[in-house]
Order: sequence, then structure tokens, then C-alpha cells
Amino acid sequence: MCTGVSFDAGTACCFSGHRFIKNSDLELIKKNLIEIIKNLYAEGFRVFLSGGAIGFDTMAAEAVISLRNQLEDIRLVMALPCRNQDIKWTAGQKRLYNKVLSLADEVIYVSESYTAGCMHKRNRFMVDSSSAVVTYITHMGGGTAYTLNYALNTGGRRIINVLTMQ
Repeated sequence: MCTGVSFDAGTACCFSGHRFIKNSDLELIKKNLIEIIKNLYAEGFRVFLSGGAIGFDTMAAEAVISLRNQLEDIRLVMALPCRNQDIKWTAGQKRLYNKVLSLADEVIYVSESYTAGCMHKRNRFMVDSSSAVVTYITHMGGGTAYTLNYALNTGGRRIINVLTMQ
């Protein structure tokens, strides 16, 4: 559960993006994620939160992991909606998810088990725990739109679209 969080929101950034990524966006996202994370690190960000979903969340977590040799005190925190988030995923998706979890510096579950609102609860937790949101958004639908609207409505957070770097 999400008690005793061990980082400062002022030096934390969360990721929010679609599960399904357009093939034409893949290389640009990978390149831009690395650059954005490095830039945020240079500004003092040290903690990067991923919600652990398939797609952009996983790509972002892998980007943080890949930078550990260059950025020594960078931390990956997996903020997960529930313990069985991966129950309906394929075997390959579960393998990648478990690999990323094993490499995380911290894993936080916002709910013990799946509930109708646990995904939104996870998204609000990540935004509330961050001062920047890096997003991959191509349409205003689903959990990504919900999360960005929440970030905009609660104010005070920088939002960076990985496609435009703004």
C-alpha cells in the first residue's frame, strides 16, 4: 500500500501514456524519453514513477533503467494499481513486467486487489507525488487523458509530451 513514500514530489516525475503505441512513434518515443529524463535529471529530478502498464509505462521504466550507469542516483518507483495488475496479460507481457519490477528501486501498491477505481487511484497518486508528468498522448481518451486532466486541474505540474518535447 502507498504509505511511507520515501521521496520528495519536488524531485519526482511520473509517466502516463497509452498502452498501444503507434509503430511510427516507437523510435521517436525511445529517443525523446532518454533526452527528457536526462534533462529532468540535470534539473534535479531523481525519482521517476511508472504505473507499470503495458506500452508507454513500460517503455518509460526501461528508459530509466537504461540510464542507471550514467545517472548514478536515479530511482525508478513502480506505482501499481494492485498486486494482480497483470492477471489478463500474455506470458511475454508478464515476463517483461516482472523483469522491470525486479529492477525497480521501490514498488508501491495503491490498492491490495483490483477494484473499479484502482487505476484512477494509482494515476492520482503518481500525479500527487510528482512535480512533472511526461506523457505519450495521441487522443483524449482513456486513463492517459484522465491523468493529464487531473494534473492540469490540480495545477503546479510541468507536463511534457514525449512526441513534441514540450
